[in-house]
Parts: sequence; structure tokens; C-alpha cells
Amino acid sequence: MLNLLKKELKLSSSVLSYFFILFGLITFFPGYPILVGAFFVCLGIFQSFQYAREANDILYSALLPVKKSDVVKSKYLFCVFIELCAFILSAAVTLLRMTVLSSAPAYRANALMNANPAFLGLTLLIYGCFNAVFVCGFFKTAYGFAKPFIRFIVAAFAITGAGETLHHIPGLEAFNAFGFDNAGLQIAVLISGAVLYTVLTLLSFRRASSLFEKIDL
Repeated sequence: MLNLLKKELKLSSSVLSYFFILFGLITFFPGYPILVGAFFVCLGIFQSFQYAREANDILYSALLPVKKSDVVKSKYLFCVFIELCAFILSAAVTLLRMTVLSSAPAYRANALMNANPAFLGLTLLIYGCFNAVFVCGFFKTAYGFAKPFIRFIVAAFAITGAGETLHHIPGLEAFNAFGFDNAGLQIAVLISGAVLYTVLTLLSFRRASSLFEKIDL
């Protein structure tokens, strides 16, 4: 398993997947829908799937003396690695915005979503949807990825739209808190996002493994 993961990190991945981790820095941007940064990170991972498909990586991996489920697991672990790297970067920027930059005029005048724990929870939800919708969908054929990626785009921008809309609804302003205001609600959203990310990733991995076992490559 470790060797398969090394192959994913060093051979099967596109350099764009690593470069797009930097889109976690979009969290710094005032006046911008910062949840879009999570979409771009997923777009970078998508480039690795495209690169691997053109190189017949799935067929090569399946011919190795490993279980087919391990091939799926290595892809999932690669995705989780990239997602968590970008999430840590976004979390670090969020902490800066909640502390040192909490009174910055550019952020105080921002009509869009603020960087706070609720934002991080929705970021994890987008990553979970990518794993459940795109990665699992890819393993239905281990070749086609256009339809599952389009479905993911719809899901990702629905979550982004919800995140940018909720705090404008009277009574729900706490979703867009500055600093450590409404910390209880904010942390609850973050924990919910983390739980959903874990559940979506694990369940979709099991589903993807089952689908891949049935494919005659």
C-alpha cells in the first residue's frame, strides 16, 4: 500500500495538483467568494486523474500484484493528502483573519462570506462531495470522468451559493461572524463539516472499491 501511495505522489500525479494547493490562499481575498478556493483545489486533483488516465495508470496499477481495492485506496489517499494540505493552508489564513486581521477595513466592509470556522466546515463539505461524487463516480468505469466532474461542479457551487446566501437571511447573520463571535455555532458547523467529510469519503471509498472490483479492465 505504501508503495502504491508513493507511486501516486511521485508518478501518477500532475504537478498542477500540488500547485493548486496554493488556492487555499484565496482565503486572504476580500470581496471574493472564498469557498471557490476549495473548488480550484479539487480542479487540481482532477488534472491528476486526467493525466493518469492518458498514461493508462489504472490499467498498470491493476496489473501489479496488489488488490484492486488498494488501487482505489491509493487514489483516495492521494486526494485526501492534497485536500488536507490545502485545508491546513486555509485554516492558517482563517486564523490570521480571525485574530491579527480581524479589524482590517477591507474585511469589515466585505459583503461576502468571512473566513471563520463555518467557512472551514463548508470547505470540508466541498472536499467530501468531490470524493463522493467525482472520485467514486470515476471508478464506475475507471475511465470516464466528465459526467462525475460536472456533477461535482453543480454540488460545489450549490454549497458555495448556500454559504454566500445564508448569512444574508435575517436571523442567520451569525454564520458570517468576525473573529471569535458566535464561536459555539461556528465550531458546530466546523465539526459537522469534518464529520460529513469523513463519512462521505469512507462510504464513497467502499462504494468505489465495490464498483472497481466489477470492472473487467
